Amino acid sequence: MEKITSVSNNLVKETAKLKQKKYRDESGKFLLEGFKSIHEAFLYGVEIDYVFVNEYKLEEYNFLKEKLISVNDAVLKKISTTETPPDAVGVGVQKLCKIPDVKNRQKVLLLENIKDAGNLGTILRTSAALGVELVVLFGDCVDLYNPKVVRSAAGCLWKLPVVNLKKTDELTKYFDNYTKIATLPRTDNMLKTFETKVPFLVMFGSEANGLSDELIKFSNKSVKIEMKDNVESLNLSVSCAIVLYKLLI
Repeated sequence: MEKITSVSNNLVKETAKLKQKKYRDESGKFLLEGFKSIHEAFLYGVEIDYVFVNEYKLEEYNFLKEKLISVNDAVLKKISTTETPPDAVGVGVQKLCKIPDVKNRQKVLLLENIKDAGNLGTILRTSAALGVELVVLFGDCVDLYNPKVVRSAAGCLWKLPVVNLKKTDELTKYFDNYTKIATLPRTDNMLKTFETKVPFLVMFGSEANGLSDELIKFSNKSVKIEMKDNVESLNLSVSCAIVLYKLLI
């Protein structure tokens, strides 16, 4: 088994570059941090190039066999994106999903211009738990393979397909015959009594700006979460969880 103890090692330096979106895009690779992310990626068939593992934790990662590289704390600190490095950091190959491959999914969540990586990871985890069949990232969204997204998804990133779309005509092509639900702060349709049938596309905008006028016009239904008058809004991931639970459970 290879052992690396120097933070100046070329493989260590190349791995550390994956903290940046530029290098993730160029290489098609991404970081996997901690046992849960690494183990779930392995179980769901994500291609893993190699994994740096704390020299005292190697036995826990025996399922990776020849892909293991023994390292010390200094190396893990160099390549990790967290203040306290995990026991292992791996490099995986991004799984690319295209809309034609999943065009017949019936229960679809769309997120427009979502910027917060933690929110996206949490929403993906919730979506996998509640039975969403496809997530569409529309417009200018945070990188799906941002390390914080991967960590927040807690191993659920590969449990449902995620696609990126940029134009409304793409939505029209694939989802025009769906019930297209806009989640809005002002509408007469309250979630408590809201009913819909599959196939549906439920759409959320960013916390800062909500859904664009373009997507509101594209929708043919709207819904609002009932809340106290003295509370203006909810966190996006919380809102998604509430609405998805009502629609799917």
